[in-house]
Formats: sequence, structure tokens, C-alpha cells
Amino acid sequence: MTENDTFLKEITEGNTFKGDYITMGSAILNEQPIKNAFVNIPLKTLNRHGLIAGATGTGKTKTLQVMAENLSEQGIPVLLMDIKGDLSGLAKPGDDNPAINNRHEKIGLPYSSKGFPVDVLTLSDQDGVRLRATVSEFGPILLSRILDLTDTQSGIVSVIFKYCDDNKLPLLDLKDFKKILQYATQEGRDEFQEAYGRISAASTGAILRKVVELEQQGADLFFGETSFDVQDLLRIDDEGRGYINILRLTDIQDRPKLFSTFMLSLLAEIYTTFPEQGDSGRPELIIFIDEAHLIFNEASKALLNQIESIVKLIRSKGVGLYFVTQNPTDVPEAVLSQLGLKIQHALRAFTAKDRKAIKLTAQNYPDSEYYDTESILTNLGTGEALVSALDEKGRPTPLAATMMRAPMSRMDVLTDNELSELISKSKLVKKYNETIDRESAYELLNEKIAHAEAEAEHQKQVAKKAPAQRKSNAMNPIIKVLTSATFIRSVFGILNKVIKK
Repeated sequence: MTENDTFLKEITEGNTFKGDYITMGSAILNEQPIKNAFVNIPLKTLNRHGLIAGATGTGKTKTLQVMAENLSEQGIPVLLMDIKGDLSGLAKPGDDNPAINNRHEKIGLPYSSKGFPVDVLTLSDQDGVRLRATVSEFGPILLSRILDLTDTQSGIVSVIFKYCDDNKLPLLDLKDFKKILQYATQEGRDEFQEAYGRISAASTGAILRKVVELEQQGADLFFGETSFDVQDLLRIDDEGRGYINILRLTDIQDRPKLFSTFMLSLLAEIYTTFPEQGDSGRPELIIFIDEAHLIFNEASKALLNQIESIVKLIRSKGVGLYFVTQNPTDVPEAVLSQLGLKIQHALRAFTAKDRKAIKLTAQNYPDSEYYDTESILTNLGTGEALVSALDEKGRPTPLAATMMRAPMSRMDVLTDNELSELISKSKLVKKYNETIDRESAYELLNEKIAHAEAEAEHQKQVAKKAPAQRKSNAMNPIIKVLTSATFIRSVFGILNKVIKK
């Protein structure tokens, strides 16, 4: 048996599954693809999370696109974080050209060109389905971690939420939260102190500054109504294909705190509301986070701990998280250790630090008698990657350098007209894009303060009138006689005589 035959047997047996799977491409040996040596990923293990890494221009985005397409065809909805703005082409069929046909001939897969059901979402003023959440939905613990508060400050936030619950004051947006912070140490200081103890003005001031910092990154657009229902991420079209939800983030690259806030809110909401999946055999939702370093680089320790906890727990809800970044070291080790699928495109070794990173990356993959992993990492071509997945029993599949299949959809962005047409047809735009600013804590507290001020003014006016009335009475001769000691004694004397008789 030749080396090719042995390799083909190992790859084929290691990538043949009883359940459903998606095919990423065909394995490479000695720098040549082996036709029909398909590299498959079972749907059953896709909720074990994954990583797509590689240097700029090596094909990470196209790999993401291929996975999203194949998941959609299997009826699994997808959420894509589109940082660079280059994923909207999923909505339109791709171009059939000789280069793609040649690649698929080598792989052994027929090529078909097609578009997929897509909804475009946004956190900002860009066109698309507006994503929002209320401050109440965040809750005191999550909000405190987002703001990176101390234990004392977090305790104050919990008291604020308790006061709002007790007094039926809806906390919908940051305007509401700022108002109640000010009220707690100003107009409502005595009320708070009596019910919950003294609240430090210095602490509320520090919290307020953190809120203003969050606002400056655009969070005032995110907090409010109508709240986005995460169940709308699970839609299936009439042909049984899962919707690909593309979140446009091109205008928040310099606002990582807003991105982290949204991500943590979304994952927490999904974990809270999705039912336990158990061993269902297929994921409920797959989330791809492009440029994942944006989440982790600016995140506080508390926020990182929260993300790490949710990554560990959310798998049981049938949700898979896939981090797309240039280097695996961009992802914290605690998260990296939870990942079942690793797709590694080429890395570049320009410096000693780069070479050290490549050596560490190579150690994350299973040993293979067919590859020198450290060497092949720098020699992979565009659209080629090392793939290590989990089989249906949770064991690593054989390591395979893979020629990736081409996306079926357009490998370019939609035109402005195409994008506008896509958004105009969205059912979710009609549901979420109306801004609602109903009566909440801000308005109710202002009304309460105005009423208190009016009452105080009334009491002040009453107090001013009272001395004048007393003075007027003192000057009245009739009152003077009636209240004199002589008159009173005379009256009591008469009464005494009457009683004695």
C-alpha cells in the first residue's frame, strides 16, 4: 500500500460519520490535494466551539463564509459579526469561473452557485435591523461588570435596581440609570438612607463617569426599546435553510467596549432563554466572531471572567461560538482550551516572536506522521488550512492540511442598491426599527421631584403667612380683649358660680 493509499484510508475513516456533517474540502499530502479525501465536520460536535486563525489574506473570511453557507443549507441559523464589512455577499450567488471549477475538480466536489437567506443587523445608525436591550434586562451584576466597578460601586448599582423594582420605575435606557444615580444622592438622599442606608456621592459620581464613557462609545443607541428577541436569530426560510444574520460592525472598530457590551449581553440572554439541548445531534445556533481580539483586548478582568464562564456553559444550549482572528494567542487560554474545532490558515514568521508563536501554535494540534506541523504552518497557500475537528465521540479527527472548497455565494460585498433592497424586504426591520421612548424612571423621577418641589414651595408660603396672621390677630382689639388674662379669669369665675349653684 502506498503512502497516498494509507493516508487516504486514515483520512476517510477518520472523517466518516453516521450523522450529518459539513464538508470543508479535501486533504493535502506532499503539497497536492487528494481527490475525494474529504475533510468533514460532524454537526453533533459544532456546539463545542472553534477557532479560525491565520495571517491577513490567507482565506479566513472565505472559510467563515463556507461554514455559514453549509450550516444554512443544513437548516442551522448563523450569526456573523462582520467587522470588516465583507460578508454581505452571502445574499447573492457567486461567480462561476475557471479557477473555482479547477479547485473543485481537485477536491472532488461539484461546484454550485447560490445565494442564502440573509438579514442585516446593526448596533448603530447604519441601515439594518436595530439591536437594542434595556438596562433592566442587563441586571445589576452584568451592568457592573461591563462598567468595571468595584465591589462597593456594584453594591450601589444593586441598591439602585432594588429601589426601581420596589417603586415600579422602569430602567430602560442610560438616561434612566443616570437620573436615578443623581436622585439617590441629591433629592432622594433621605429616602434612600432610610430604606437602604447611606449612599456615597463620591461612589455614584464614579459610576456616572463610567456610564458617560460607555455613552461616548455609542451605547446610548444600544440601550432602549424595542428589545431584540434572540429567538429571532433562529428563523428558517420556506426552503428549510437557516437564516444568516450579519451584524454590521464596520463603524465600531474603535469602540471595543460597546462591542464587548453587546456580546456579553447577547450571550447572557441566549444562555438565559434557550432551553437545554442535551445530546441533540445538531446545534441550535452558530455564532462567528470576526476580529475576535476586539472583544478580549479592551475587556476588564471581570468581563473576561464572565465571557469565559458563558463560553463554558452555553454549549449545553446548543450554541457554538467560533472566534476568527489572526493568531490563536489573541484568544485567552481559558477560552482556547474549550475549543473543539481549529482551522489554522498560514502564519507568517518575520520575527523571533513570530517564530515562537508558530511553535506554540503547532503544539496545539494532534501529532501526525504525515506533516511537520510547524513547517507546514508557514507554507500553506491561500485557501488552504490545517483542520482538527472532533468526531462524534468527541475525539480529535486526524490532522489534515486541507484545500478548502470555494464559497457558493458572492465573494464580494453587495452594492448600496442591493443592500438597501435586502434591508427593505426584511420582516425584522419593521419589528425593531421604530424607536420607543415610553414613560420610564427618568420621566417618573422628574415628575416626583417636581411634585416635591411644588409641595416644598407651598409649605414655604404657608410658613410665611402664619406670622403675619398671628401679628394681625394681636393688633385686633376684639381679639386682644378676648385673649386677655382678665377676660379669661372673669369667664372662668362666672362658670364656677354657675356650677356651684
